Amino acid sequence: MSPHDDHAKPWETIRRGLLFLVSSPAGAGKTSLTRRLVADHSDLTLSISATTRAARPGEEEGREYYFKTREAFEAMIAAGEFLEWATVNGQYYGTPKAPVMAALEAGH
Repeated sequence: MSPHDDHAKPWETIRRGLLFLVSSPAGAGKTSLTRRLVADHSDLTLSISATTRAARPGEEEGREYYFKTREAFEAMIAAGEFLEWATVNGQYYGTPKAPVMAALEAGH
Protein backbone atom coordinates (compact mmCIF):
# COMPACT_ATOMS: atom_id res chain seq x y z
CA MET A 1 0.00 0.00 0.00
CA SER A 2 1.37 3.39 -1.02
CA PRO A 3 1.49 6.21 1.55
CA HIS A 4 -0.60 8.28 -0.89
CA ASP A 5 -3.51 5.82 -1.22
CA ASP A 6 -5.65 7.63 1.34
CA HIS A 7 -5.53 10.94 -0.58
CA ALA A 8 -7.93 11.87 -3.36
CA LYS A 9 -6.40 11.70 -6.79
CA PRO A 10 -6.71 14.90 -8.88
CA TRP A 11 -9.02 13.19 -11.39
CA GLU A 12 -11.27 12.03 -8.54
CA THR A 13 -11.61 15.45 -6.94
CA ILE A 14 -15.07 16.90 -7.25
CA ARG A 15 -14.85 20.54 -8.20
CA ARG A 16 -17.29 22.95 -6.66
CA GLY A 17 -18.99 25.27 -9.12
CA LEU A 18 -18.10 28.86 -9.85
CA LEU A 19 -20.58 31.70 -9.54
CA PHE A 20 -20.72 34.43 -12.19
CA LEU A 21 -22.74 37.54 -11.44
CA VAL A 22 -24.14 39.61 -14.29
CA SER A 23 -25.38 43.03 -13.23
CA SER A 24 -26.50 46.05 -15.20
CA PRO A 25 -29.35 48.53 -15.47
CA ALA A 26 -32.71 47.27 -16.72
CA GLY A 27 -32.85 46.82 -20.49
CA ALA A 28 -29.10 46.44 -20.98
CA GLY A 29 -29.30 42.82 -22.19
CA LYS A 30 -28.60 40.68 -19.11
CA THR A 31 -31.27 38.14 -20.02
CA SER A 32 -30.12 37.86 -23.64
CA LEU A 33 -26.48 37.47 -22.60
CA THR A 34 -27.08 34.90 -19.87
CA ARG A 35 -29.53 32.79 -21.87
CA ARG A 36 -27.04 32.69 -24.76
CA LEU A 37 -24.23 31.62 -22.44
CA VAL A 38 -26.36 28.83 -20.97
CA ALA A 39 -27.42 27.70 -24.46
CA ASP A 40 -23.79 27.56 -25.61
CA HIS A 41 -22.31 25.95 -22.48
CA SER A 42 -24.09 22.90 -21.05
CA ASP A 43 -22.16 23.11 -17.77
CA LEU A 44 -23.68 26.51 -16.93
CA THR A 45 -26.87 26.88 -14.93
CA LEU A 46 -29.00 30.01 -14.90
CA SER A 47 -30.27 31.28 -11.57
CA ILE A 48 -33.94 32.26 -11.67
CA SER A 49 -34.87 35.26 -9.51
CA ALA A 50 -38.04 35.69 -7.50
CA THR A 51 -40.22 38.79 -7.71
CA THR A 52 -43.48 40.21 -6.47
CA ARG A 53 -44.31 41.91 -9.76
CA ALA A 54 -46.99 40.41 -11.97
CA ALA A 55 -45.96 38.17 -14.84
CA ARG A 56 -45.85 39.89 -18.21
CA PRO A 57 -47.45 38.31 -21.29
CA GLY A 58 -45.45 35.25 -22.33
CA GLU A 59 -43.55 34.91 -19.04
CA GLU A 60 -43.75 31.57 -17.25
CA GLU A 61 -43.34 30.65 -13.60
CA GLY A 62 -39.83 29.30 -13.05
CA ARG A 63 -38.55 30.34 -16.47
CA GLU A 64 -38.23 34.13 -16.21
CA TYR A 65 -38.99 34.47 -12.50
CA TYR A 66 -40.61 32.77 -9.56
CA PHE A 67 -43.66 35.00 -9.09
CA LYS A 68 -44.45 35.43 -5.39
CA THR A 69 -47.02 37.29 -3.38
CA ARG A 70 -45.65 40.06 -1.21
CA GLU A 71 -46.45 37.97 1.87
CA ALA A 72 -44.64 34.89 0.52
CA PHE A 73 -41.60 36.96 -0.47
CA GLU A 74 -41.43 38.61 2.96
CA ALA A 75 -41.67 35.17 4.61
CA MET A 76 -38.72 34.04 2.47
CA ILE A 77 -36.75 37.11 3.57
CA ALA A 78 -37.53 36.36 7.23
CA ALA A 79 -36.45 32.73 6.77
CA GLY A 80 -33.11 33.74 5.20
CA GLU A 81 -33.95 32.07 1.89
CA PHE A 82 -32.34 34.71 -0.36
CA LEU A 83 -28.70 35.30 -1.25
CA GLU A 84 -29.70 38.88 -1.92
CA TRP A 85 -32.88 40.88 -2.40
CA ALA A 86 -33.94 44.45 -3.11
CA THR A 87 -36.97 46.61 -3.68
CA VAL A 88 -37.12 48.12 -7.19
CA ASN A 89 -40.00 50.34 -8.28
CA GLY A 90 -42.05 49.13 -5.32
CA GLN A 91 -41.57 45.42 -6.11
CA TYR A 92 -39.31 42.86 -4.45
CA TYR A 93 -36.65 41.02 -6.46
CA GLY A 94 -34.28 38.43 -5.04
CA THR A 95 -32.07 35.42 -5.67
CA PRO A 96 -33.31 32.25 -3.94
CA LYS A 97 -30.41 30.62 -2.09
CA ALA A 98 -31.25 26.90 -2.38
CA PRO A 99 -31.04 26.47 -6.19
CA VAL A 100 -27.78 28.44 -6.41
CA MET A 101 -26.15 26.41 -3.64
CA ALA A 102 -27.34 23.15 -5.21
CA ALA A 103 -25.87 24.11 -8.59
CA LEU A 104 -22.53 25.08 -7.00
CA GLU A 105 -22.35 21.84 -5.02
CA ALA A 106 -23.06 19.92 -8.26
CA GLY A 107 -20.05 21.58 -9.87
CA HIS A 108 -21.94 23.98 -12.14
